[in-house]
Amino acid sequence: MNTSPILLEVKNLKKYFPIQRGLLKRVVGHVRAVDGVSFAIRQGETLGLVGESGCGKTTVGRLILRGIEPTAGQVFYRRDGELTELTKVPRRRMKPFRRDMQIIFQDPFSSLNPRMTVLDIVSEPLRIHGAASSDEMKVRVRELLEQVGLRVQHMNRYPYAFSGGQRQRIGIARALALKPKFIVCDEPVSALDVSIQAQVLNLLHDLQKDLGLTYLFISHDLSVVEHVSDRVAVMYLGDIVELSPSEELYATPRHPYTEALLSAVPSSDPDVRIKRIVLPGDVPSPSKPPAGCKFHPRCHYAVDLCSSEVPTWRELGAGHWTACHLADQLKLAGIANT
Repeated sequence: MNTSPILLEVKNLKKYFPIQRGLLKRVVGHVRAVDGVSFAIRQGETLGLVGESGCGKTTVGRLILRGIEPTAGQVFYRRDGELTELTKVPRRRMKPFRRDMQIIFQDPFSSLNPRMTVLDIVSEPLRIHGAASSDEMKVRVRELLEQVGLRVQHMNRYPYAFSGGQRQRIGIARALALKPKFIVCDEPVSALDVSIQAQVLNLLHDLQKDLGLTYLFISHDLSVVEHVSDRVAVMYLGDIVELSPSEELYATPRHPYTEALLSAVPSSDPDVRIKRIVLPGDVPSPSKPPAGCKFHPRCHYAVDLCSSEVPTWRELGAGHWTACHLADQLKLAGIANT
């Protein structure tokens, strides 16, 4: 169990995007992209954030980094031994925190400027922060390229000359340029071939071990998250519905939505058949979420209470939290139980 101090803490984080109509752009409603998310990440830990597309995972990452401003809630980050509330730090004073907090983007093809060389791309953070002279930049870029498994001779090439896996390594090198402590990995392998995914995941693991990095690993692929995360948070329609140590969540899920997601993970053993749980209906609109438990219209186990009362966020075991009225009664199937 990780006993390191908390590096990042999120409390009741919300982001509502206005829906505007008419010539006067009158606000007629809000899309509740993130609706009260709370969690903490310790130094050196990897927290996996999983869920269907559109559930708010990437928005959480952008809110933490102040890429967009939250509607409500708090984000605390530990710097120089003290937790600072980032949501109250003026933008002009965010520069020291941005050095500590970086992001690896999902698409390695659109996240790199095609008109910039690898040298320019990787050294750009150093120039913006004034962290190195011209000669020092070249030395630092060489070190970074070697660190992520690229050749120094490729420094003056443009992104079009590289494969998807190589481009993602360039993105990783850029994220490491300022020696950050915390990195948001926004689906960093979803656009890559399976064989390349393993290489990039191994690289991220080695970098974490060597540099003491802390990750928020965002993904929709539970089979990937299982191998890289210490703990896993499951999101549905803007809320976290379950949070648990990785092994425990995969073996004994306590929320029906988590059980359904796990049933979609293919088995590596051809003799093992997993009973697929097909959720009825579509994901409700985040502008008009259902009353009570947001998952109840698609839940096989739902009772009347689920449609009228919001489930409380409670701890069922050591570090295993969930928001489900029936969590104590249901015996759900995990990967280890199939």
